[in-house]
Amino acid sequence: MEYAMCSMATLAIEQVSVAVEDRTVVEDVSFAFHAEEVAILMGPNGSGKSTLVNAIMGHPHYTVTNGALRIDGEDVLSLSPHEKAGKGLFLSLQHTPKVGGVTLTTFLHKVHTARTGVDIDVLEYYLSLRELAKKLNIDDALLDRPLSQGLSGGQKKLSEVLQFAALKPRFAILDEIDSGVDVDAMKAVFRAVETLRREGTGFLLISHHPSLLRHLAPSAVHLMAGGRLVRSAGKELAEEVYREGFCKAIECPLEPSCRSKE
Repeated sequence: MEYAMCSMATLAIEQVSVAVEDRTVVEDVSFAFHAEEVAILMGPNGSGKSTLVNAIMGHPHYTVTNGALRIDGEDVLSLSPHEKAGKGLFLSLQHTPKVGGVTLTTFLHKVHTARTGVDIDVLEYYLSLRELAKKLNIDDALLDRPLSQGLSGGQKKLSEVLQFAALKPRFAILDEIDSGVDVDAMKAVFRAVETLRREGTGFLLISHHPSLLRHLAPSAVHLMAGGRLVRSAGKELAEEVYREGFCKAIECPLEPSCRSKE
């Protein structure tokens, strides 16, 4: 199943609040991004970035107490994680689970079959994945490795890149895809992001490393602190964080790390 791509396709997070054990940890966060765009969500550690995206994807540890998640106007927040994936939404986790005995090829083949209803020959699909890896300049040996098991930090991230490149989601949320990777792996990651962006995927990259501006030109940058969205602007906001640090850019008493430096 191929998703129809157009520059007007939109993923909107609207007034989302999240609780953990009756304690609000994310409050009234709203922003949107479009297909063929890269948006960045930044903030200090503990500011609520990962909590927000895990919650909207349906992680059982979190409870969404308010808000909507709209894909082209349709609220999909109440759908199960696999139903959201079926709508074209992909989340690359900050910490990926290890699945021994299941190779990346086997995993992607099963997902492809579940999504499309077409049981393509495994060898044919494997060869197509090898061509994709070659296109992205990623070692195709990853296709024969167990899912996230026995891989270095950089290899895990490149394995995730192959996953979203093969699945071609409408919208991909990548949680710290630039963390724990060497220079060569990082270049491969962002080269894949740019390739998929040109082909129609919209990206939200979550990071606390403003240096990613060396590799990408985001359409928007959003800054979280204390569980809230405190600023939104263009790439100049990330440049400000890179120069001045988070505390000065935030200017927000909600962020504990900034209060401690007063």
